[in-house]
Amino acid sequence: MTAGSTLTNGTTAEHELAALQREHGRPLFALLLRLCDGDRQRAEDLVQETLVRAWQHPEALRADDFDSVRPWLMTVARRLAIDARRARQARPPEVGDAVLENARVISDHAERAAAMLDVREAVKTLTPQHREVLVLVYFQGASVAEAATALGIPPGTVKSRAYYALRALRSVLPGYAADLR
Repeated sequence: MTAGSTLTNGTTAEHELAALQREHGRPLFALLLRLCDGDRQRAEDLVQETLVRAWQHPEALRADDFDSVRPWLMTVARRLAIDARRARQARPPEVGDAVLENARVISDHAERAAAMLDVREAVKTLTPQHREVLVLVYFQGASVAEAATALGIPPGTVKSRAYYALRALRSVLPGYAADLR
């Protein structure tokens, strides 16, 4: 189709658009497929968008300055492909469901802070002897022997106080019992 005969005859817009598609659709698709890195669906969408632009601007297709409308269509298609690529790069990449299922779950800091407050309040309910053993062994990371030396009591007493302290915490913190085993 030449520029002079495009859209000047008496046919309807649909017929003119179909004629443009028949004559220039394959070369447009080939160009856009290369520009879209082999993404057929995106290339097809851009071919349609190019033809819509031609339909919206019939004055560009009627210009007598050129023999064919193909260079104009190719330029429009190339610019649309560039715009589409820039738009994709401007936003975060899309991920599929499989990637989301394997993603690491990050804990909520609010839940952890609330749990810490609950544990602190529960530890305050323990006897002073149980509390000091628990703080040394579980919160400060001391070994049983180190805790026994620091408190001046036998290691067996450290173990039994730690056991009874944890048992008391389980009764005060029922929702956290699994974490205290």
